[in-house]
Amino acid sequence: MSASGAGQRVVVSVDEVTVRFGGIVAVDRASIAVPAGEIRGLIGPNGAGKTTLFDTITGIRAPTSGRIEFQGDDITDRPAAWRSRHGMRRTFQRQQPFGWLSVEDNVLAAMDYHKGGGGVLGDLLGAPGRRRRERERRATAREALERCGLSALAEESAGRLPIGKVRLLELARAIVDEPTLLLLDEPTSGLDEVEAARFAEIVRSVRAENACAVLLVEHDMPFVMALCDRVTVLDLGRVIAEGTPAEVSANELVRSAYFG
Repeated sequence: MSASGAGQRVVVSVDEVTVRFGGIVAVDRASIAVPAGEIRGLIGPNGAGKTTLFDTITGIRAPTSGRIEFQGDDITDRPAAWRSRHGMRRTFQRQQPFGWLSVEDNVLAAMDYHKGGGGVLGDLLGAPGRRRRERERRATAREALERCGLSALAEESAGRLPIGKVRLLELARAIVDEPTLLLLDEPTSGLDEVEAARFAEIVRSVRAENACAVLLVEHDMPFVMALCDRVTVLDLGRVIAEGTPAEVSANELVRSAYFG
């Protein structure tokens, strides 16, 4: 299953990261390293600190202590926008489409930071470079929509989509610009069986094409165990287990955290 292997380049490394909210420790000295080409599951009971760790990796929240590296560089103090522009993309547990935009324009928005050719003057005058770049961007956006089964909805308002289609739209937005690290927070929530299978297949294909590392938070255990190469388990902010899906499933600490 895994496209990763021993000695392969580590894309993201979390080293002894702690996040405190006043007297509450949400993440407690957590360490995780995800190599290129690996799909890593991050699981744990409610309140285990999974989304907080995601927020810290992506720069939405600063750690209280610890270090985060991305492709070998210390990015602990880098802002979220910098991380996104350098290949770190994510979806959110709570859907966040731009509801007033079309489905296609939602995906285009993920590429807006690229220079369009000609600057402001090019925008005003409709410079050839700007027009060419816009055509290229729309073609790329449409490819992502096709990949996610949303081509027929390209002109629809994103605010009118059912939750399952929004999940696929947010995936299209996250993968349209070749992510190096893809973080998915509860991606199957609201998906039916067919949509979940499509979602998993897209994630596998993105991983295969550019050795993208994937970090996945999900409560659907069959989905996690079928998709992920390795699984890390959090409980009360701490990493309590890590291994293959089979190893984690048999771990007594994991059983205790979920069922104890």
